[in-house]
Amino acid sequence: MYTQFPTWVWNIPQKFNIGVACTDRHLGTPAAQQIAMIVEDDVLGTSSMTFAELAKRTDQFAQVLRRLNVQLGDRVLIRLPNSLDYPIAFLGAMKMGAISVPTSTLLTAEEVIYLAKDSGARVLVIDAQAWGAMSAQITQQLNQIPHLKHILLTQAQAAPAPNTGGLNVQLLEHAILAVEACGPAHQTLADDPAYLVYTSGTTGYPKGVLHAHRALLGRQPAATYWFNYANDLQDRIMHSGKFNWTYVLGSGLMDPLYLGKTVIVHEGKNDAQKWLDLIQKHQATIFIGVPTIYRQLLQKTQATRAEIPSIRHFMSAGEHLSDEVLSQWRERFGLDIYEAVGMSEFSYYLSQSIYRPIRAGSAGFPQPGHHVKLLNPETLQEVPTGEEGMICVPLDDPGLFLHYWNLDEETAKYKHDNYFFTGDYAKYDADGYIWFLGRKDDIIKSFGYRVSPYEIERVYKGHPNVADCAAVGEEIEKDKLLVVIYVILKPEAQTSPDDLLGYGKQHLAAYKTPKTVYLAHDFPRTKNGKILRKEVNQTIAYSKSSR
Repeated sequence: MYTQFPTWVWNIPQKFNIGVACTDRHLGTPAAQQIAMIVEDDVLGTSSMTFAELAKRTDQFAQVLRRLNVQLGDRVLIRLPNSLDYPIAFLGAMKMGAISVPTSTLLTAEEVIYLAKDSGARVLVIDAQAWGAMSAQITQQLNQIPHLKHILLTQAQAAPAPNTGGLNVQLLEHAILAVEACGPAHQTLADDPAYLVYTSGTTGYPKGVLHAHRALLGRQPAATYWFNYANDLQDRIMHSGKFNWTYVLGSGLMDPLYLGKTVIVHEGKNDAQKWLDLIQKHQATIFIGVPTIYRQLLQKTQATRAEIPSIRHFMSAGEHLSDEVLSQWRERFGLDIYEAVGMSEFSYYLSQSIYRPIRAGSAGFPQPGHHVKLLNPETLQEVPTGEEGMICVPLDDPGLFLHYWNLDEETAKYKHDNYFFTGDYAKYDADGYIWFLGRKDDIIKSFGYRVSPYEIERVYKGHPNVADCAAVGEEIEKDKLLVVIYVILKPEAQTSPDDLLGYGKQHLAAYKTPKTVYLAHDFPRTKNGKILRKEVNQTIAYSKSSR
């Protein structure tokens, strides 16, 4: 049996503010003059700021909101590229007691309007280029977003017209410089709302997930059991993602800043060699990415650890890392990649760690403090080892979200009987490792068997010619599903669908083996790059083979 992790003791104060914790907490300490964040922008170059500067700027941003008559609990919608303005707005809004609403730069004007309407945002913080592209459409539909009154522009070359279609439009930089004195940060309760993130909804519209200020403290087990921070040096964390994603907001912004670590991010074209260059330039010690980034580094560069000697820890989340990538990474770089599993409602709570051997294919363990249970959702009883159950989280876990925004019925559907029912299924093995199976909707029920697509994909990602894949169920007649797989080949691949069918037969039990292999150029994906399984079908295929 596996060795137990130490008992985690939660210490959640009555009052807590994320904005203060990530900035002011370091004032009066040596960390105050250390670099808090470095942004490498392909167009704008390198910029950085210390913790002391971040504390001052977030105070000023909070004061700007007060001058705009923003009230406690008002929403501040943030649509920015990776930049120093992002933490200033995100943390500054929370400092004054407003609710930050981070969004993606990939959003269209129509999507921004929907989020502004649903959240009731009073302020939109947006870069000037994006505002120029969508301002006309937004101002034409202001009747749909009556709460929106103020636009704060970043990266603007000239002052905008102060009133655009009834909106107060200002340069953020000018507004901040006009602040001469700042009021104190609002003393929020740990349970007060802090930030609102949007995730894919079952209705076809994104749904808001509201988090409390305590969410930052709820993620602290990860600092010990997923990250590998060093106490005797100033860690420098390079994250390959965008701040709007909860994965990056936590692991690449709030968590490291709270602990006084330096964050390094990039804005621009995704290029494998660029990550190596930036790691070397800034002597990053921890790199955080998604499996696609690690595959690109292996496929498109010849790099070894000798080129990036400062790095001592690699982390991944967002999708499962294939056995092949992990094996090749170990061979090339001599280090493991530690995975985590999370969700918008709970951030990352399952992870591998340096304290136990990685078991390929497993999600590792629930982090100490997170008393995850696998329950039969009908009987509410824990399932035996080896059997699949729904991942359920006690409602008193400090990392858990407050509720779905304006969706009381949806909240009640998932939060009841003292648990949050995630909808994701998993199983424990005899050694306590947890094996993530995904959502019930993803499970393929074929001829009486229950097949996890993740298990099939894990095997196929081990094929030397497979760049990516997605296993789904294909209905051949009513209530009859076949297991099929869609594959994206590597550019230099020398294989065929027939060969891939044989590979499945060789490595998978007969009931799990795909009956058809489709070749595709790309998959339908979310804005964060996750595959949209429900949209994977024959329309994306250019070749197939069946047995």
